[in-house]
Amino acid sequence: MEKIIPFTINDLAKITNHRSGEIKFGEKMITIPKEADPIAFLKTCDAKYVLLGVPEDIGIRANFGRPGAASAWDSAIKSIANIQHNRFCKGSQLIVLGQLNVSEEMREVEHLDFNDIDDRSKLSQLVEKIDKDVSHIIFNIIKLGKTPIVIGGGHNNAYGNIKGSALAKGKPINAINFDAHSDFRILEGRHSGNGFSYAYEEGFLKKYFIFGLHENYTSKSVLDIIKKLEDRVRYNTYDSVNIRKEKEFNQEMAHALEFINDDFFGIEIDLDAIPNIACSAMTLSGFSVEQLRQFISYFAKNKNATYLHICEGAPDLGEEKNNHLIGKLIGYLVTDFIKANNQ
Repeated sequence: MEKIIPFTINDLAKITNHRSGEIKFGEKMITIPKEADPIAFLKTCDAKYVLLGVPEDIGIRANFGRPGAASAWDSAIKSIANIQHNRFCKGSQLIVLGQLNVSEEMREVEHLDFNDIDDRSKLSQLVEKIDKDVSHIIFNIIKLGKTPIVIGGGHNNAYGNIKGSALAKGKPINAINFDAHSDFRILEGRHSGNGFSYAYEEGFLKKYFIFGLHENYTSKSVLDIIKKLEDRVRYNTYDSVNIRKEKEFNQEMAHALEFINDDFFGIEIDLDAIPNIACSAMTLSGFSVEQLRQFISYFAKNKNATYLHICEGAPDLGEEKNNHLIGKLIGYLVTDFIKANNQ
């Protein structure tokens, strides 16, 4: 856990807007005391959910995407701290672990160019370095019986989430991914578009369901690969559910759950599946925020739900007056997960 920048009680106080007669999450969320060993503290703490920020966009850069996702954690934690602590959801259920220290890696990528083959190789190497750190932290959180909620970064971090979970559980896990893209691209060096294919290839991912693929942005080669692996990798498309109405949203969730529910599974959320959300691959067409919230609530209430990962949101890419809204959306998704999972 040495790669964590702890989130202190003072950090929490600075971002919590205190108001007479109200109790905010920031007044009740748990932080790890300065002198405490994080693992020993997590072991004895009653709270079940552990918030981890991954403030990087290196995997996105390595995938030729627009940087900006590094800012999602900062926006999200400010919003989460100001959610009302009440009988519907309690801040005391959350431990704020802190954020992965990626400052050195982020400095290194500032002047790297994806179009340069040597720079592309350096970007992939940095993604692999982050993979190791994320999987180590997730392993420790799950091994201690806690549930990680991972915020920020590119979808490259799905690999670390899956690997860490699989190692903690002692067997491969399943994953459900709410996403416009498969992130199951060829093994061409690590980036945000192949976290699941690497996890599958290395034996950490058993079954994988992609929910809401956009037909316009999924290559023939990826569709061919998935077709060959249909016992273990399946999908539906956004177009078939919301445009042509050949499939029904709730029934599709039931089909996906039936496919992955034979074992522990991770819930992966890519915010580029939602229209008009500032992110590396912004879209004008996609599922609604309400459908995404229903999706999280539906899968989180299952006992095999192992973690939640919300990624690719990039407040820095949006209009300045609205860049707090991604943090607010993430706050809704986090509390939807806790409310459903805690039943």
